[in-house]
Amino acid sequence: MSDGDTSKDPQQQQDQPAPQRWTQRAWLWFAVLMIFVWLVFAYLQNQAALAPEIDTVRFGVQLQADNIKSLTQEEERLYLIDFRTKVTGAELKSEGDLRQLPDDKLYEKAHIVFPERELSANWSKQFSEKNIPIYYQKFSNQVLWMFLFNLLPIILLIGIFWYMTTRVRRQMGPGIFGKFTGNRAKRYERGPQAETFEDVAGLKNVKTELMEVVEFLKDPERFTQIGAKIPKGVLLVGPPGTGKTLMARAIAGEAGVPFFSISGSEFIELFVGVGAARVRELFDEAKKNSPCIIFIDEIDAVGRSRGAGLGGGHDEREQTLNQILSEMDGFEANQAVIVVAATNRPDVLDPALVRPGRFDRQVTVERPQRDGRRAILEVHTRKIPLGADVDLDDVARGTIGFSGADLQNLANEAALMAARHGQTEVSAEDFAQAKDKILLGTRRDEAMNERERRITAYHEAGHALLALLLPQADPVHSVTIIPRGRALGVTQQLPIEEIYNYSKTYLIHRVIVLLGGRAAEELTFKEFTTGAENDLQQVTDLAERMVCRWGMSEKLGPISLRRAEEHVFLGRELGEQKHFSEHTSMLIDDEIRHLIENAYTRAMELLESESDRLELLAKELLEKETLTDVELYKLLDFPMPEAPGDDEEQGVA
Repeated sequence: MSDGDTSKDPQQQQDQPAPQRWTQRAWLWFAVLMIFVWLVFAYLQNQAALAPEIDTVRFGVQLQADNIKSLTQEEERLYLIDFRTKVTGAELKSEGDLRQLPDDKLYEKAHIVFPERELSANWSKQFSEKNIPIYYQKFSNQVLWMFLFNLLPIILLIGIFWYMTTRVRRQMGPGIFGKFTGNRAKRYERGPQAETFEDVAGLKNVKTELMEVVEFLKDPERFTQIGAKIPKGVLLVGPPGTGKTLMARAIAGEAGVPFFSISGSEFIELFVGVGAARVRELFDEAKKNSPCIIFIDEIDAVGRSRGAGLGGGHDEREQTLNQILSEMDGFEANQAVIVVAATNRPDVLDPALVRPGRFDRQVTVERPQRDGRRAILEVHTRKIPLGADVDLDDVARGTIGFSGADLQNLANEAALMAARHGQTEVSAEDFAQAKDKILLGTRRDEAMNERERRITAYHEAGHALLALLLPQADPVHSVTIIPRGRALGVTQQLPIEEIYNYSKTYLIHRVIVLLGGRAAEELTFKEFTTGAENDLQQVTDLAERMVCRWGMSEKLGPISLRRAEEHVFLGRELGEQKHFSEHTSMLIDDEIRHLIENAYTRAMELLESESDRLELLAKELLEKETLTDVELYKLLDFPMPEAPGDDEEQGVA
């Protein structure tokens, strides 16, 4: 298939089962028509059986016996007779009547056809004398109402049946009239709007590693002739929002090959074997269109370790996983079908899935560095009018740790801020407010009493002052006592450069800063509040990692001790044997407590020695409620931290 082939699009591919759906509807309407015809004939026969026809002789006998209750004219000379008392078939018999009515059956009604003009000439006077009313009604109206009354339950049952089949079709495939397994993957062909590597900002290292896959898809013979084999599977691993799905589509657009996309959860159904059948159909379709790419998003939904978790395994998921393993092993070298999968939980994947020969190449898609963030911001602000005061370099420098999705959200929130204020351009202040909204939460307009404001001010002042006093602590970006999100106040710290390897001193300083709020409360008010709940959770978690995972304990030494961390449903902790004794467990608890208590003592000493600055900062927060980094450093007479130069950052991850 050529690179410029645009004869097929996703909508056309999804509309392929349409002829089958029209066939089902035709059968349904045919069934409705048959039911309609049956009801009409059944009603007419029923009326004929209930109301037999008699002649004028028998009618006269019943009239003289005063047994005629009323007459209803249905057509020009056809009348329906209502008897006062039921009559037998013998009483309705007449000479020459070919229909032999049973003598033991009683009738309430009967039909009579009066000869032309005979009614007015012979019977009208007798009807008047006996006070017999004559009604006029069309027989077709009666048939229609009776038909609708009988058809209503049938229509209701058909509606329920159609609704249930529609639900089944949506959940299990084309419908119950066809196979419900079906290939549910969406197919994309390269078109004018196809993504390429140029549309993916940043991720230079990832692009370099995946370019080999693109070259193989473009010219597989160049590799096979020399005996080389391309990896059958490429696993994209990284945090959410880093662009794994976009990178997979860029591979297909760059190579100009068909692209089959499906989520791992779409394989799993109620019935065992359905997922495996879908896997077979997907891979069969891919082999017919090779070279191509199969992209499985969130593969951990189907590729989780077999037999793990609370209650054992899951038969349907395990059979689906077994089929995926079988299909990937069944590829031949010249088929040029590559499976690309994405996950943010590679630790729960089955070992057989990530072994060489299946997903034998893992590409890590990390959060972008400053250059990558700048490029991503340029992409997401193409259609946003930026003010003259907006510097994307400054925005990228202040968004360390943001993923591509976070940066897209930042640009959108800034545009919403500008539109809400009636501006025609997005200013730097809009970006600052949008970043605060994302990091700190939405501002809550709720009034605190004066005592709560004072406690919150000293709490946040303790965090901020310790961050300024400790040399390896992250610089303070802003301090506020305005409630945001779930917090009554926030001290925001942002590193001036990316850090991937943390020292023990840096981590201890971070613990001290986290305990600064509680220490300031004790130093000022001689009591504690619940405001330090989140701080204590972070401190305990960080101290446990330092002792158990990073070997930063003097008593335990350089050893990694695994403690219960994983959820039991992932099958990573239930029934796991501990690799250390109870004595070691007590040492771990003692070391964690010792580390936190030493950090808290250090925080109290620093705040007590700088009590004047603590009072000054708290009073300023009570007056202004929010302080920026420039205002904070100027107020406390600290030098502003210098940002690293452009040459200090490495390439984009």
